[in-house]
Amino acid sequence: MAAPGRERWSGQAGFVLAAVGSAVGLGNMWRFSYLAAENGGAAFVILYVGLTLAVGIPVLLAELAIGRGAQQSPIRALGHFGGPAWKPLGFVFVLAGFVILSYYGVIAGWTLRYAWIAITSGFGADIAERFGDISEGPDAFLFHLGFMALTIAIVGSGVKAGIERASVVLMPALFAIVAGLALWAATLEGAGAGYTYYLSADFSKLWHPAVIKDAAGQAFFSLSLGMGAMLTYASYLERNQNLPNESVVIAGADVAIAFVAGLVVFPLIFALGLSDKVGASTVGALFITLPQAFAEMGGVGRVVGLLFFFALIVGALTSAMSLLEVVVSSAMDGLGWSRARAALVGGGAITALGAFSAFDIRVLDVSDQFANNILLLGGGFALCVFVGWVMPDPESEIRAGSGEVPWAGIWRLLLRFIVPVFLGYVLYFSVPDTLRAIAGLVAGSP
Repeated sequence: MAAPGRERWSGQAGFVLAAVGSAVGLGNMWRFSYLAAENGGAAFVILYVGLTLAVGIPVLLAELAIGRGAQQSPIRALGHFGGPAWKPLGFVFVLAGFVILSYYGVIAGWTLRYAWIAITSGFGADIAERFGDISEGPDAFLFHLGFMALTIAIVGSGVKAGIERASVVLMPALFAIVAGLALWAATLEGAGAGYTYYLSADFSKLWHPAVIKDAAGQAFFSLSLGMGAMLTYASYLERNQNLPNESVVIAGADVAIAFVAGLVVFPLIFALGLSDKVGASTVGALFITLPQAFAEMGGVGRVVGLLFFFALIVGALTSAMSLLEVVVSSAMDGLGWSRARAALVGGGAITALGAFSAFDIRVLDVSDQFANNILLLGGGFALCVFVGWVMPDPESEIRAGSGEVPWAGIWRLLLRFIVPVFLGYVLYFSVPDTLRAIAGLVAGSP
């Protein structure tokens, strides 16, 4: 069980806000709204919500059950329930957190840069042309370094004094900003066209493997699944927590923020007549088109842009804290390091790896594909097998603190049969594309 003196959350609210913070990140505003608009609008939203319910929540609850039951970090937790043969899956979780944070920190650095631009000079007409300088090179690495230093400082301060304290302040602020921006965007002339683009339902696209892959990848990435973050956070819980209820709250908050963010992004773009400049990527929508919109709005755009990118920074920071905590907790449990040492060494190594993404955006793109399409989905597949077939009586673990769970048997059946088959299907289409992207990067092709 847990080592004597293991850190704890102060209570349910602290854990839930921290877990929601882990789930709500750049993926909610960086990916979801764009993927929805390009892949069927409201039909994609329905698919995403359905996958969150049928796949995301079961896997999330599985991570929470392992973490709280073992009271240890991923490697030791899997060994606790499954023996030494399952410890390598814990290493995969640590690797996933390590890789994702290395490039995630670079993108978060971009949000810091844009917030700084809003404060110091405002968004100029040349902001689209400047994106190349912002996204790659020494400046990109410096802002990545600054963001990682902040993340290391918070995680190094501890679970309660660092992660929880930051989450309790930042998450309500994020909710308030996003809701306020959505209400403001609704008042813009031409916002209706943005809602139409975002939410027009095209159900014909939902049967395409690429769309299903995008929806599944978004659900896993956004909920922080397959990387051990939720498992690690749950290891600091007391046994009286209601895991089924909390898994639903976490997933619900994540979906809500993602959906509402789209009600900000697209009304703004269409109200200012920039729909033809959204581009062919989520990066284009978020870091090129939106800053152009802020520039065209003058002084108001400067304020709105600062609030928007501050919300992005908050989301990025709370997610980054959970990613680093996977590495830190594993080093503390496995190597006997102090929290400060684990945060400095682990965070420093992740920062150094991120230099490759900071100086070459192609590395960032391929790292993102590798993490989402292989590590997260593969980790989620293995986790389903583990909890569904190997872990002794996981149903009793989720009942602890919650009493009778009428759908516990259905949850176990989903993990045994339905979710692994679905994830195997997605992996079948994801792995070849990812391997081709890696091969192209190695070969030096654009």
